[in-house]
Amino acid sequence: MNRDEAREVKAQLADYVDELVQRQGLQPLDLDVSAASGPTLGLGLAPREGGGYAMAVRYRLGVPAVRRLARKVVEQAGPAVDVRRTGRIRPITAGDVADAQSGERRAGQRLPVATALAEGETGRARPLRPGVSIAHVDVTAGTLGAFVRRDGVLHALSNFHVLAGSPGARLGDVVVQPGPADGGSAPRDRVGTLAATVPLERGRRATVDAALALLDVQEADLRYPVGPISTTTVAFGNEEVAKIGRTTAVTTGRVTAIELDDVVVGYGNPLGNLRFDDQIEVESTGSGPFSRGGDSGSLVYRADGVALGLLFAGSETGGSNGSGLTYLNPIDAVLSALGAELAG
Repeated sequence: MNRDEAREVKAQLADYVDELVQRQGLQPLDLDVSAASGPTLGLGLAPREGGGYAMAVRYRLGVPAVRRLARKVVEQAGPAVDVRRTGRIRPITAGDVADAQSGERRAGQRLPVATALAEGETGRARPLRPGVSIAHVDVTAGTLGAFVRRDGVLHALSNFHVLAGSPGARLGDVVVQPGPADGGSAPRDRVGTLAATVPLERGRRATVDAALALLDVQEADLRYPVGPISTTTVAFGNEEVAKIGRTTAVTTGRVTAIELDDVVVGYGNPLGNLRFDDQIEVESTGSGPFSRGGDSGSLVYRADGVALGLLFAGSETGGSNGSGLTYLNPIDAVLSALGAELAG
C-alpha cells in the first residue's frame, strides 16, 4: 500500500475498533485505561521492506480483552500488518518508574566510558549545549533537546514534563541546569525561566509534550555535538536516526512506525494516562536501548542532520533487541505549537 491507501485502511480499522468495543461492551477499566476512554490499541503506518506500508498495530498489555481485540483487528487488516506489544509507555525523566525498572543510573553515577559521548551530560555545562541535563526546579531531570528562536529570542526546547512538570507550573518558574536529580538548584544553577508550554490535560488527546525556557544568557553552543541542526522534515519510516540525551548520550535507531494514534502514555498523578495521536516510533539499532529515563526532551535527527522529532516517552518492551521502543512528537508540530523555529 502507498501512504494514502494505508491512511484509508487505518481510518477504516479505527472505525472497526470502535464498533468492536461497543459490540463487546468493553469498558475503559477492562482495557486498563483508567483516565482515557476506548481501547488501548495504537494504529499507525509501518514501513515495509521494498517500499509501501503495512498497518502498525500496537498494544500495551497482554490481558485477554486486549489480545482478543488485537486479534480481530489483525484479521480485518489482512497480511499487511505489523503487530507489536509495547508494554506500558511512560514519559522518561530521570528517576521515574520506567527509569527504575530498567536499572537506570542515579545522580552521581557515571556512564561507562564506552557509552559516554563526553563528560557533562549530567553535570554543569556553560555555555549550554544540546544533550545536557535540564529541568524545572521542582522536576528531576530531562534533556535540553535543542535551541530555538521565538520572537527572535533564544530559548531552550524540551518537554512539558521536563520544563514544567505539572499543570501547576507557571510561566516564569525557574529552570536549572543541571536538573535537580543531578544536583542542580536555584539560584546557583538557574539558566532561565519557563516561557511557553503546550498544556497537557487529563482526558484530552494530545499531539505534543513540549515547552520552552527563556534563557537568562543568550549564548549557547549550537554546533555541539553534530553541527547545527536548523531544518526539519516529516518522517516517512525506515529512516536511520540518532539523538543525544542526558542519560544514554548518542544512540542510533530506526523509525519503525509513523502517524501512530492512540498511544497511551502513563504520566501518573495528576495527569493520569494521556492519549497521543500522530506519533513516531523508533527502535534501537545498537546493542542497548535508544533511550532511557532522563533522555526525555532529546531532539531526534536523521543521519544528514535534519530534525524529525522530539523524544518524550518510552516503552518497557519491544524493538528488535528487546530494549523497548521510543516515541517522538513530530518536530514540525512541536515548533508550530510553540511558535518557534530551530536556531541551529
